[in-house]
Amino acid sequence: MEMMDAIRKVKKMIRICLCACILLAVQIKVSAQLYTIKNGKMYIEVNKHIDEKTLDSFIDRFELYDLAIKYFLQTNNPDSLKKMGWYFEMNNQEKFAVSKPLISAEDLLNVADKIIFMEKEPGNDLLFPAVDNGMILGYNRFKNKSPFATQDSLVTFYLRNNTKANRVVLAGSFNNFNRDALPMIKTDSGWIANVKLGPGKYWYKFIIDGNWKLDEDNQNRENDGKGNTNSIYYKTNYLFRLDTFTNAKKITLAGSFNNWNYKEIIMKRTATGWELPVYLANGTHTYRYIIDGEWKTDPTNPDKFPNEFNDYNSVIHLGKPYLFRLSGYENAEHVLVTGSFNYWRKDELYMKKTPAGWEFPYTLASGNYEYKFIVDGKEITDPSNPLIINNNGVKNSYLVLDPNYTFCLKGFPNAKEVYLAGDFNNFNPNSLVMKRSGDEWVFSVHLTKGKHIYKFIVDGQWMIDPANKQWEQNRYGTGDSVIWFGE
Repeated sequence: MEMMDAIRKVKKMIRICLCACILLAVQIKVSAQLYTIKNGKMYIEVNKHIDEKTLDSFIDRFELYDLAIKYFLQTNNPDSLKKMGWYFEMNNQEKFAVSKPLISAEDLLNVADKIIFMEKEPGNDLLFPAVDNGMILGYNRFKNKSPFATQDSLVTFYLRNNTKANRVVLAGSFNNFNRDALPMIKTDSGWIANVKLGPGKYWYKFIIDGNWKLDEDNQNRENDGKGNTNSIYYKTNYLFRLDTFTNAKKITLAGSFNNWNYKEIIMKRTATGWELPVYLANGTHTYRYIIDGEWKTDPTNPDKFPNEFNDYNSVIHLGKPYLFRLSGYENAEHVLVTGSFNYWRKDELYMKKTPAGWEFPYTLASGNYEYKFIVDGKEITDPSNPLIINNNGVKNSYLVLDPNYTFCLKGFPNAKEVYLAGDFNNFNPNSLVMKRSGDEWVFSVHLTKGKHIYKFIVDGQWMIDPANKQWEQNRYGTGDSVIWFGE
């Protein structure tokens, strides 16, 4: 019991120490009155000529009743604020500003060695995968507060206000929504908790005195399919930035990652230009900026692909490139590669001629892809790849990068053709031809983490997996087999 008490005390000290390590960039202005947390300090700035109604609104909105701001404005006596640990950053005839560390410096002993982070619970990735779940793009949309402060992999979750609450806990997909694992630390402005996260998508809620609450300042929300709505936070890994066009009224971002929707993604204005931090999945992404209605490539990015408008799209490569090769065809003038990875565009990926043929390096995430080559306008499958799929009479080469699951169907030795269909190939009934291996029919694919549904087609007859007891009803009343895939 003494050991457990000691551990709890150490964990509490660690959580407290973390506060001083993190830069919080939360800034709110109300009628020129400033209320912010930055550099590990709470900062308040007030105009001394503020009218009483505005001051009352400012104090009430941020629950600053204990700070004796009115008393100071009436008497100019700083004693009450100083006794509460506040330091005067400014005090002149026009305004005053005070700051206060979130914690005392004496607790900061070798903080880096004391950090304990949340560990993932087994199986949690299946329902709430942070990455590798088909997600390509994500970005945060907060109101009344800035996105959560980050320092490397450490994220500071922040609940504004609620300072009268007795206990607030952070629960999310990163700790299996445990209602006791991550108590938040109370500050002058609200509550904070620090979690180590890799890039990706995370679900979370606050538990305020036992009541589960969404983050009202977060506009990103999603239902988990079980009737629960959660707030969504994206740990970003890429920054779109334009340190130009400071006179522009509006800049949006469009690309292959959002089906070129030019209205959806709005860039944020900064002191030097525009920027937007996002989460981007591994792969190749093309994009352009729309600056006051005019489409432009990124002037800071020299990497470009030609587009259908006799112009160019800017390009981002995240991850390792895959080298497409086509031997021979030394007399060809133009050879392209096209596939499901670039929406079958026939004007983009021009291959380079080599002494042995043609090649093109293209960054792809792990997954399943269809592709073919275009030689001087003629489409051909890859002669070096025996895996060919038939999509309603159209034959394409099939590429599985990093296969991680093999579907098996035992028996049926006399079957002529066995196909695999599922949500991973839009239930195409004649694309994934299974191979006979021993007493089984097999086919290996790359599956994203989480739930997948599938069926086998044996000589034209659809059937669920006889070896899998998990299934669910479909709209046809014939059922689909279910698999939950993850590490």
